[in-house]
Amino acid sequence: MPSIKINKEVVEKLVGKKVPIDQLKDRISMLGTDLEGIEGNEISVEIFPNRPDLLSEQGLARALSSFIGAKTGLRKYRVGKSGEKVIIDKSVKDVRPFTACAIVKGLKFDDEKIKEIIQIQEKLHVTYGRNRKKCAIGVYPYEKIKPPIKFIAKKPGEIKFQPLEAFKEMTGLQILSQHPTGREYGYLLEGKDKFPIFVDSTNQVLSMPPIINSEQTGKITEKTTDVFVECSGFDFDVLHKCLNIIAAALADMGGKIYSMELSYPDRKVTTPNLEPVPMKFDTKYISRIIGVDFKESEIKKYLEMMGYGYEKGKALVPAYRADVMHPIDLAEDICIAYGYENLKEEIPKVATNAEEDKFYVFKDRIANIFVGLGILEVKTYHLTSKENQTKKMKSDISVIELANPNSKEYHVLRAWIIPSLMEVLAGNKHNEYPQHIFDIGTIFKKGKTDTGVEEADRLGVVLCNEKADFTEIKQVLDYLMKMLDVKYEIEETDNSSFIPGRAGRISVKGKNVAYVGEINPEVLTSWEMQMPVAALEINLTDLFEAIKK
Repeated sequence: MPSIKINKEVVEKLVGKKVPIDQLKDRISMLGTDLEGIEGNEISVEIFPNRPDLLSEQGLARALSSFIGAKTGLRKYRVGKSGEKVIIDKSVKDVRPFTACAIVKGLKFDDEKIKEIIQIQEKLHVTYGRNRKKCAIGVYPYEKIKPPIKFIAKKPGEIKFQPLEAFKEMTGLQILSQHPTGREYGYLLEGKDKFPIFVDSTNQVLSMPPIINSEQTGKITEKTTDVFVECSGFDFDVLHKCLNIIAAALADMGGKIYSMELSYPDRKVTTPNLEPVPMKFDTKYISRIIGVDFKESEIKKYLEMMGYGYEKGKALVPAYRADVMHPIDLAEDICIAYGYENLKEEIPKVATNAEEDKFYVFKDRIANIFVGLGILEVKTYHLTSKENQTKKMKSDISVIELANPNSKEYHVLRAWIIPSLMEVLAGNKHNEYPQHIFDIGTIFKKGKTDTGVEEADRLGVVLCNEKADFTEIKQVLDYLMKMLDVKYEIEETDNSSFIPGRAGRISVKGKNVAYVGEINPEVLTSWEMQMPVAALEINLTDLFEAIKK
């Protein structure tokens, strides 16, 4: 969780009154944050990841003032029309396709406010922006920019400007290899033929997101009064919410927010939009979740204590609240306002007997069986690469890809376990043989659930030695089924990951539950394996259900 250091005087000025130290300590801790300490004029607070709007003096003071009753209810922000536009060129589609922008005027910067801007920008980068991968933020002195602004991608060699804190002009590639910030975040542009840049109407470079701003046009000083703010990334909704957080903080500093027209190749959008989002809720649902019988008037009061508006059975969610997606989030805030300390401890009027989950007992039993056979248990990751799951296994199995992966090695959820075990074998070729390992873990596939993803527990076993073959792995299967007292049927099957004629499909009570066979030599070659491998994979979720029937 990120920690921020905030100026106590600034917070009290924004709240509108001085808050006694004891009350400040108590209320900050109860707000849903973790107070680390107050020393002199400095408050150290650990902010939970779900509240990026609190990562500044302005955001924390806004929430605190409502919470202590100084300024309750929805905070409204007026957005004027600037008449300016940002043109998004189609060249950024495959690099960093979206941006959300605004202009804030009438600011009076001093050293303290510049520090505040830097802190909120960097903390949002690290948390909400996932180290700039999901969202990168730029703040620029508007007086040095000639609109309209263009968001475009160019070849690295064609990009030339002087980055912040550098003493000379550099190309895009030089920035990644020579500038400290470029070396730190260069992996975000790794393998890209073109790099994104913001330029003004005179072709003056403002920045190369998500790396760094220009020294000439991207540095805020005490002379700056108007700023241009942009957020760039891969999800427009995420960027717009991030822009709202920054715009609201700048408005609380005394600035006036102005919108900009974003001209995409296929549409036009105006940002920011700071209008609250109505969310319908049910009083009975809130009461049941919290365990307190609330009246609607009480819920209205507690919503206003947490900075919401209220209108005819609907909560008006502030545009800068990135964490409120469901009425359960409203219930959490209402509970904070009501006070966790006011909830009464009650012993349920239900007599129950605790027992281990039968499925987990089943899995433990299977693990013990394999340990008894001298097969070593390993634990592999849920995340892996698409290449490992498909290409290296000669398989066309469907995998679920992450929307914003951090690396190419871990960008999909695994759809089966044998590839993960092959990866373990490939990484241990320098060790002696035989290498017999198993793993019991979760696999993921598309399904008809709320998330669109179904999970199942599977057992994967691989035997790797000079004589590993179908007979050896089937003996392991026979022993397992005998110990479980389960009768099964096996029939030959075609599976490109296995040698033709040496692969079987296992069924129990008419339900297909497993594959068993010898791994195809082409698969072994793709893993750079020189020893034969025999493998077994069982869907334990389906096997358990079949046994129960």
